[in-house]
Amino acid sequence: MDTSSPFSVGPFDFSADALAREAGGVQEKMRAGLKTLHQVGDISYGATPKEEVWSDGKVTLYRYRGAQLEDGRAPTAKVPLLIAYALVNRPYMVDLQADKSIVRGLLARGEDVYILDWGYPDRSDRYLELEDYIQRYLGGAIDHIRAAHHLDAINLLGICQGGAFSLCFAALNPAKIKNLVTMVTPVDFHTEDNILSNWIREVDVDLMVDTLGNIPADMMNFTYLTLKPWRLFVQKYVGLIDIMDNKEALEDFLRMENWIFDSPDQAGEAFRQFTKQFYQANGFIKGSIRIGDRSVDLSRVDMPVLNVFAQHDHLVPPSSSQALGGLVGTEDYSELSFRGGHIGIYVSSRAQREVPQAVHEWLAQRSS
Repeated sequence: MDTSSPFSVGPFDFSADALAREAGGVQEKMRAGLKTLHQVGDISYGATPKEEVWSDGKVTLYRYRGAQLEDGRAPTAKVPLLIAYALVNRPYMVDLQADKSIVRGLLARGEDVYILDWGYPDRSDRYLELEDYIQRYLGGAIDHIRAAHHLDAINLLGICQGGAFSLCFAALNPAKIKNLVTMVTPVDFHTEDNILSNWIREVDVDLMVDTLGNIPADMMNFTYLTLKPWRLFVQKYVGLIDIMDNKEALEDFLRMENWIFDSPDQAGEAFRQFTKQFYQANGFIKGSIRIGDRSVDLSRVDMPVLNVFAQHDHLVPPSSSQALGGLVGTEDYSELSFRGGHIGIYVSSRAQREVPQAVHEWLAQRSS
């Protein structure tokens, strides 16, 4: 029998020789990968030096040291910028590694950058509410920066859920925010293309929180992964074989994997409030959100707003973010559409070229 005779379907060659070559190639990749794994040490995160400047409980405020970068330049921006990330993941995504760092891009352009780290809630944080996160922690960090720089107001960049928190804070305390940047931030939680929201609307969140207390990080991660099951459960691990003989690419892969699964549990009461008021009641659109005993009215967001969204975001569709334009009270509202996804907006090469420059230019025009 001639095993070399071709058996093709479209562009695919299924002859015995072709299959044998493919299997041999995979074996070589795996063999090389085992050697590469021995060369990979501990995976580091956070490429940029920073120092703790304030804390409250498990929440810590850091200031990045731009002067310690390669070019040695100190910040030139007159108004500092605070980054507020989501609760569900760790904030070092914006400074993952030297060549994938929105933070370094901002620092290189003269911005004075702070970041708020929410920490890892435990059972003692079970009854923390949204008011604690928004008014106490985010507000406390903002007040510290204002006092340190002798300013009435600072610039605030809120990312994803952190963007929703930032909108709430800006509406409740407009005099403390000079310019507001929201990035991949959900506003209309009931758009038809929002798969995550469609799921969460059917969840009995009271039963979940009353039963579990804090919401386990593993449960949250599994939920996000199942939004793209083929891509996130299968395809990326099959693709891993192709890079296993490349130490740098393998380190990048492992760094991203560790970030994905380095997720804090969610404080139960805050999770309950956020799910019910934002996801289920669509509170921004309905005007029904309450933080403590105060109502959030987005028409009170009267400072300049830059709304950055990702065109291929499967977690926060552009339609969800763009709803913001019709709700805020400012006359200085701008949008920036980024060609990428929810994570690509921080780590892709396109993001490094486009996002820090666009944010810096927008702030520079309004921070004098």
